[in-house]
Amino acid sequence: MAASAPRFEEWLSLDRVHDLSRSLADPTPVAAGRDDAFDRFRRLPIEPNPLYRGYGYFTGVDLAGVDPLVRGPAVPLPPALEGAIRAVHDAAGTRLSLPDSLRDLGVRLLPLERVWSSDPDLVAQFQRGLEEPTDRLSALAVALLNRGYRLELPDGMRTPVRVQEFSVLSAPHESLSVRRSIRTGTGAQLLFSEEVFSAPGGGPEQRLYASSTDLDLGADSKTVALTVHAPDLRAVSVYRRTATTGPNARLAWLWNGLGGFRTKMRNQTSLVGAGAKVEDLQTFYGARDQSYDSSVDLTHVATDTHGQSITRGVFTDQARGMSRGLVRIEHPARKTISFISEHAMLLSRGARSDTIPILEILCRDVKATHSTSVAPVDPEKVFYLESRGMTESDAVRAIGEGFLSYVLDRAPISGLRDMVYPHLTTRWDGGTIAWDPSRFPTLPPLEVSGSESAPEWRFDTKMR
Repeated sequence: MAASAPRFEEWLSLDRVHDLSRSLADPTPVAAGRDDAFDRFRRLPIEPNPLYRGYGYFTGVDLAGVDPLVRGPAVPLPPALEGAIRAVHDAAGTRLSLPDSLRDLGVRLLPLERVWSSDPDLVAQFQRGLEEPTDRLSALAVALLNRGYRLELPDGMRTPVRVQEFSVLSAPHESLSVRRSIRTGTGAQLLFSEEVFSAPGGGPEQRLYASSTDLDLGADSKTVALTVHAPDLRAVSVYRRTATTGPNARLAWLWNGLGGFRTKMRNQTSLVGAGAKVEDLQTFYGARDQSYDSSVDLTHVATDTHGQSITRGVFTDQARGMSRGLVRIEHPARKTISFISEHAMLLSRGARSDTIPILEILCRDVKATHSTSVAPVDPEKVFYLESRGMTESDAVRAIGEGFLSYVLDRAPISGLRDMVYPHLTTRWDGGTIAWDPSRFPTLPPLEVSGSESAPEWRFDTKMR
């Protein structure tokens, strides 16, 4: 009889957390925060809200032996994008590259060790949003924080900034817990991409990838943050993304889920500046026994703010998905326009998805709507394509890809669908997206522009 999986209390010891803290020379507040997070990890449930515990799909998670101090060789890298900031997180540590042209313009890039040795105010800013994790896996991510950086774009900077970041899991029992704190000054323009992969090999054990992003957006700034999540099916992932927008700031969160075993996503955006606009666009493709758990929280605080959340997922085999969106409109947020759209397509009898939109409106002079559905493929559409010569499997595939393309085509990045589809094709064919820099499986230079559906996103300057 097979041995039962170890209890989560046996995954990690407090002594190992202290070893990590000493290795990074944590300042006292950070070390205390790790201890608190470890305590929360031991006593909190995976899903803190009892209303949603019946929808959680985190069975089978076994991070026994997870080790934040695992070291290994650096992964080989593709050629760098000219003029772009590059960040790489792997078993060898974090490698950062800041072009001299951007440094001369006042861009500031600090690795984790320099953040820890900075003044207490900067350390506090870096930790914003990490103080009180509310569920077990988020607490584990805070306790194991071992990679990160701080990026600051000065006020009045007119040169667009491109950040390309790679995280590659390559070692058994590996834990990459990455924190990035980003401040964009008044009028700054930023295009950030995060690409997550696994290197071939690495053993059968599950590994942890935790990603935490905090954006502090200045007035009139424009930011696009894109994630392509494509690790192998042994990765347990936790995402936490937070943002605060200044007056007339624009932000697009983009997330494409293609890989991983269990993935938890938490997005929280506060529109505190008048005239701010935010789009949160997410796509998921789930197969085998993958599961995705996504939560989007848009809080409108100031007047004349616009928010939109669109989530679409395609699930087959025994895959699971849950997406919940909350729009909260505070009392002062007059003239707010906000919208939630959550839709899922099921390609097999064993697949399941739950969509839960919530509107909390505390102000009268607003417009807030939602749209949601979970359904199998429309048989009439399949029949129509079959009558035009397509096989049933090709027809279902075309419909599913078109279903996801609705979101990808709205993204303020030109041709994003064409860039993501090769990865989607690999997953649809039952393959795993492996890190192979010789094949350059990474995003090419990107151009931020508008689309027919969202022309207001068109920037005056190309961002590469």
